[in-house]
Amino acid sequence: MKIQENISLKEYNTFGIDVNAKQFVEVNTLEDLQQLYSMNVLQDIFVIGGGSNMLLTGDIDKLVLKINIEGKELFEEGNNKVIVKACAGEDWPKFVLWSIGKGLFGLENLSKIPGNVGTSPIQNIGAYGVEMKDSFYKLEAFEIATGKIKTFYKNDCNFDYRESVFKNREKGKFIIVNVYFELEKEGEVNISYGVISKELQENGIINPTPRDVSDCVVKIRTSKLPDPAEIGNSGSFFKNPVISADSFRQIINSYPDVPSYVLEDGSVKVPAGWLVEKSGWKGFRKGDAGVHKNQALVLVNYGNATGAEIISLANDIKKDISKKFGIDLEIEVNVV
Repeated sequence: MKIQENISLKEYNTFGIDVNAKQFVEVNTLEDLQQLYSMNVLQDIFVIGGGSNMLLTGDIDKLVLKINIEGKELFEEGNNKVIVKACAGEDWPKFVLWSIGKGLFGLENLSKIPGNVGTSPIQNIGAYGVEMKDSFYKLEAFEIATGKIKTFYKNDCNFDYRESVFKNREKGKFIIVNVYFELEKEGEVNISYGVISKELQENGIINPTPRDVSDCVVKIRTSKLPDPAEIGNSGSFFKNPVISADSFRQIINSYPDVPSYVLEDGSVKVPAGWLVEKSGWKGFRKGDAGVHKNQALVLVNYGNATGAEIISLANDIKKDISKKFGIDLEIEVNVV
């Protein structure tokens, strides 16, 4: 383990933003973390996992830790429930496929979401009617102030839509090292999302398996979302806004085609991508910062955009949406 000086972070963030870290170190084991703690260098750090949910807007004048701790296993088995353990540095898409390969139900709808396992609870990642919290059991995190390992169960994490305690109250206090999921040997797949059921129907699949659902999700995501290896992006840039029933009625009067999802409390979730596209931003480009041509929810770096240019574009979109629809879009990615 070696602490390096003045290292470019371009290859460590999926937006491909070229900024420098004052110091940089790759953490491959828990022992590496403990050694860094004993060196008394963890007071001012910035942690990177897969680099998929952040937008870097300037150089990082801190010690940057790249978490690479790997490993996964069937931790505990019951009659139908299986607890699986995955280390923070495991690639999330590969971990999902591994669980499906073990014949387990629960994570198939979350296929092909970029990033690492360790960042999945922070964002409570979700897609196609499923969230990470639905299968979450517990996690183990390294407490930066004490060097001790603390366990967080589901109730400790305050999971919400793209939210967790690690994005607010406990932000910057812990480094997640292991995540445990409770999956099933026999279960029911979630095909409530229209595009999944349609894809399955078109392929003549009547009784879908987790593998079938995963294959559909991968196909759908591949067709709609740009590959970060080809064009810099961080997936969905804005959260889907939740508005009151009254506000929704005002919108539907002018836009009867607006897609929506009514929540239990009567509020309505509206797709942010639809709002952006309806406002004419889909495919927009200014310099190397733009909105993807196939998915309006994805902001992209065509090569040499800065983080400041990306966020400037995002703010212009937010202002326009607010003016047209009276909705304040919230940025989903972590802007640094």
